[in-house]
Amino acid sequence: MASDKDYGHLPVLVEETISLLKVKPEGIYLDLTVGRGGHASRILESLTTGYLIGVDQDEEAIKASSERLNHISKKFTLIKDNFVHVDTILKELGTTSVDGVIMDLGVSSNQFDESERGFSYREDGPLDMRMDKDNPLSAREVVNTYSQERLTQIFKEYGEEKYSSSIARNIVLEREKKPIESTLELVEIIKKSKPSKELSKPGHPAKQVFQALRIEVNDELNVLRETLEKVLPFLDSGGRLAVISFHSLEDRIVKQTFRKYAVVQGDRINGPQINRDVDYRLINNKVITPSEEEVEANPRCKSAKLRVIERK
Repeated sequence: MASDKDYGHLPVLVEETISLLKVKPEGIYLDLTVGRGGHASRILESLTTGYLIGVDQDEEAIKASSERLNHISKKFTLIKDNFVHVDTILKELGTTSVDGVIMDLGVSSNQFDESERGFSYREDGPLDMRMDKDNPLSAREVVNTYSQERLTQIFKEYGEEKYSSSIARNIVLEREKKPIESTLELVEIIKKSKPSKELSKPGHPAKQVFQALRIEVNDELNVLRETLEKVLPFLDSGGRLAVISFHSLEDRIVKQTFRKYAVVQGDRINGPQINRDVDYRLINNKVITPSEEEVEANPRCKSAKLRVIERK
């Protein structure tokens, strides 16, 4: 049987996620980020009379995962769409509840490695960064049309970039000469906007700006908030939602949403109290991160964090 490496993407925290989902052979499961089918294939292998619904806004991911899952079972449906439409998707399928949901919020290795997608700050390619190629907004439009003030705000809020102002200012200066078209053009502008001491630090100097642009292009944080609110009511009793995030902004949204539904705030002396009247409970109060062995095998998973919530 083909391995995850054969499909060009290593699923993150897969053992922990599948274990915590407590997959029932007869259950209905929803993978809202099906990607290359890493987590989905493990779920499908565990089903007998159950069914898997996979969603992804990347057409190439749908094709790749369909091929992979077909080798396991025919008990699945894949849908190309943004997971923010989860309520509409399930209603159109006639599905009123599910036994488990997974959301892996990371950009796939394939998207990073394909320079023409414009996600990589290490390879030259067009400024794109669209998860869904039908999305009218690309990174090129953001970089070349947004005001200096708006660019500064995006880099600061979505990338937590210390030099947001100088980077935004230099982008505006450069685009007055000619449009900024490629990823490496942008990388050079970012490098010129930072002091040499900053460039000597570990890590790529463009990482935070590229993260910020990707979030803006795909409206990732707003979409995440809305999706979490929409999908939780679809969980059946005992059903679980597992979310893997990759940076602090995502993890904060997941943590806050889960606590909103499973925990009530106590006073400053007693601290947070479990609300016995709520419909959900936290499965892991402490976030789950990859083991040293997994990080060694897949360095890109280092920042991954897993949180799970269950409907009572």
